[in-house]
Amino acid sequence: MINIVLHEPEMPANTGNIGRTCVAAGARLHLIEPLGFHINEKMVKRAGLDYWDKLDVTVYDNYEDFLEKNPGAKIYMATTKAPHTYCDVRYEDDCYIMFGKESAGIPEDILVQHPDTAIRIPMIGDIRSLNLSNSVAIVLYEALRQHDFADMRLHGHLRNYEWSE
Repeated sequence: MINIVLHEPEMPANTGNIGRTCVAAGARLHLIEPLGFHINEKMVKRAGLDYWDKLDVTVYDNYEDFLEKNPGAKIYMATTKAPHTYCDVRYEDDCYIMFGKESAGIPEDILVQHPDTAIRIPMIGDIRSLNLSNSVAIVLYEALRQHDFADMRLHGHLRNYEWSE
């Protein structure tokens, strides 16, 4: 199972969207305080729709609390400052992919400790960053693809028709 970590998220709607993505992907969500909202805030649950109660979510007091409760965790740091792209690495089952807060990203004093696992999503020109929930979906689904989308439904069905072969 892949773990998504949000370091000090600020936007309840993004966190709700990320929570919904985690439920659909079978991923765990880890939130590192301080949060820029209350976890029971209407916007979080609204963005997560009726999936929020199905979400495996853990909240930590700070980064040190996260490390203490997840000893030996293999952590990939998603940041625009990274030397590697998100496709350059092989994601282990049960790895952690960390994303920073919308306004500042992951603090550099944390990033510098993870040069081999700092990853980025390529972008054109001077674009500062992508939307956080989009970034999570891009990287999470690459990790799932590398594991052949294990335990996921790979075929869809039309409601009123059948697919012709």
